Amino acid sequence: MPLIQEQFFDIGANLTHKSFDQDLEEVLRAASESGVKRMSVTGSCLEDSISAYEIALNNPGMCISSAGIHPHNAKEYTPGLFSEIKSLLENEEVKSIGETGLDFYRNFSSPEEQQLSFEAHLELSIETKIPLFLHERDAHEKFVEITSLYIDEMPKSVVHCFTGNKDSLIKYIDMGFYIGITGWICDERRGKHLEELIPLIPLEKLMIETDAPYLLPRDMGVDNSTRNEPKFLGHIARKIAGLRKESDELVFSAIYMNSLDFFNL
Repeated sequence: MPLIQEQFFDIGANLTHKSFDQDLEEVLRAASESGVKRMSVTGSCLEDSISAYEIALNNPGMCISSAGIHPHNAKEYTPGLFSEIKSLLENEEVKSIGETGLDFYRNFSSPEEQQLSFEAHLELSIETKIPLFLHERDAHEKFVEITSLYIDEMPKSVVHCFTGNKDSLIKYIDMGFYIGITGWICDERRGKHLEELIPLIPLEKLMIETDAPYLLPRDMGVDNSTRNEPKFLGHIARKIAGLRKESDELVFSAIYMNSLDFFNL
């Protein structure tokens, strides 16, 4: 059994993914048994945002959800569809707007489509004062350019799954963003550079997530084809704590409290 201080909050789990269709109840039970007491189920399109809300509705006290359009899906954005996203925010289980942002790594939607959708989400967050769950990959300069226009009015916002460089991190911290760290930190191929950046994140701005079923921590010694699950969040937390000067107990407690505060719980 986890120690009393080892309680974790997964701020981003894609539990609407088809890989969870058959055993979601067991996934949630395993997460709870491993110390993951709360989690936010990520919405990435209208359909997934509705499903995420339903998961949160059916698991009160453990799950909340987000509602939004991922930059990959930005081509689906229309004012009519977005009004349905907005209506989801009226439910008390839906605690953040997103996942939204910019992804120029794959450009499944064009940069122009992504920007249009992103700005609609930013404006909605300012209107509703609901926190933002943000995505940025290979789009730092444009991301900063756009958010700088809104930053003075934006509510609490987290750059989730941060994988960037030191300059990007410092800029996001200076802008007041929370920083979400995933199992990328456990990937010796792609995430090694993050090890020296983790201590630079103010403890009061640090949160953690699995991004399940993606980004399985590679250093756990399990088959890398394994589906990532919220139950592995503690492994990420311990990796992060080992890179900081504070005690494990303080890091775990601060991250958990940051997450409760971020989602207004």
